[in-house]
Amino acid sequence: MVTPELISPRSPRVVAARRLAKRNFRGKDRLFIAEGPQAVREAVEHRGSTGEPTLVELFTTVEAAERYSAIIEAALAAGARVHHASDAVLAEVSQTVTPQGLVGVCRFLDSPFEEIVAARPKLVAVLAHVRDPGNAGTVLRCADAAGADAVVLTDASVDLYNPKSVRASVGSLFHLPVAVGVPVEQAVAGLKSAGVRILAADGAGRDDLDAELDAGTMGGPTAWIFGNEAWGLPEETRALADAVVRVPIHGKAESLNLATAAAVCLYASARAQRPRTSA
Repeated sequence: MVTPELISPRSPRVVAARRLAKRNFRGKDRLFIAEGPQAVREAVEHRGSTGEPTLVELFTTVEAAERYSAIIEAALAAGARVHHASDAVLAEVSQTVTPQGLVGVCRFLDSPFEEIVAARPKLVAVLAHVRDPGNAGTVLRCADAAGADAVVLTDASVDLYNPKSVRASVGSLFHLPVAVGVPVEQAVAGLKSAGVRILAADGAGRDDLDAELDAGTMGGPTAWIFGNEAWGLPEETRALADAVVRVPIHGKAESLNLATAAAVCLYASARAQRPRTSA
């Protein structure tokens, strides 16, 4: 049964959800917020490594419950607590200016880095020193779209569960393994031990992406390291890579932003790894 409408924003359930806006409480509770029908639908369908449902609680307006009745039914079937909430309550637990009527509370779902390495991945995105949550979520979405096997966020990068990161991933957070808090040296060493070639994406890189593709060197397992939005990758991180690769600028643009460059690099690797078909 759906619980009665939560009239007061001071309800203990609302207070508990609202505090997940802060990183320290997310880490303590190992819970995060997912908003909107797309993210909540993905959360309902997702299961943790031990089979437990990722979505544990759902706040919904009456209007949204009617509009997205299939999501509500699936959430109830998965054992999530579902609350009809007033607009005032949604405004309290939501992290957006215009809530879409569905706010889910989800369990953390990051994967141990060792499991990612053991799976012998073919394509990985490593986010090193990425501080902007929107960029982190967008790169995760790009990695998902390109068919990457995993994403790694180093210990110098933004919190995976920042509400802006979750929103920017548009549900991709629930689609592929993501390891968090891994020192970049450990990430590189572990991936190299699994036979993965490490490429650092940098606008000042010595090697050209087009030249790499023409040389046929990108067909094997590959991990791309992407750096900070403003100042790129530090020298010590570039030194860990097998090659430092720049995306060529054929027009007059000064550069590409992080997410666009990541999409170009990941899709280049995905295309190079696809088996060639005879005409």
